[in-house]
Amino acid sequence: MKKGTLIVGGIVLLVLILFMWWRSTYNSFVTMDEGVKAQLGQLNNVYQQRADLIPNLVATVQGSAINERQTLTDVIDARSKATGVQLTPEALKDPQAFQNFQQIQGNLSSALSRLMVVVEQYPQLKSQANFTVLMSQLEGQENRIRLERNRYNDEVRDFNARVRSFPASMIASMSGFTEYPYFEAAAGAENAPKVNFGAPGGTENPATAPTPENSAPAPSSEPHGPVRPSR
Repeated sequence: MKKGTLIVGGIVLLVLILFMWWRSTYNSFVTMDEGVKAQLGQLNNVYQQRADLIPNLVATVQGSAINERQTLTDVIDARSKATGVQLTPEALKDPQAFQNFQQIQGNLSSALSRLMVVVEQYPQLKSQANFTVLMSQLEGQENRIRLERNRYNDEVRDFNARVRSFPASMIASMSGFTEYPYFEAAAGAENAPKVNFGAPGGTENPATAPTPENSAPAPSSEPHGPVRPSR
């Protein structure tokens, strides 16, 4: 009788330990999953704040009557597409939707970088106080985007490591917790935009840019005019 009681007691104790471990592990997944989603929401906020700055920037550039209509059109179109999408927790589980979001936001960053390079040739625009303030705000927003993306990747790294670790991976599989994707730098983001200030519209491949008479062609690897690194 005593031996049987010990066996039953041991089984009950084992079940209780397993239940407490399962509950603790499951709750940790819930907490980390919510952390990823919260950081995703913050990232969406900073992307939206950047988009909110662009109309004033475009209006300021247009008001200066600079001859860069195509560059402005590219920024306006890229902003329109960027404000039409938002990365939801559900979209994180859809590789195509996630890649589409990254590409759209990357296109907007690229268009803004080209605009910033182009306006270098307009001292009267850079001297305007309003433009200077907008540029400072936009630069600060780009820095915030990079910061929040890094924080999101940190949250995802910890969550994904937990999902893949044994034996917690068994609970993750049974409970429907799966890995989240990382944000990655866009291909070519490390390269500065190539600009020819002598061409209509402001941007041009240097290899096809016209060269002055009696002067040697510029090397194709070097852009014309001052270039700032893209952000």
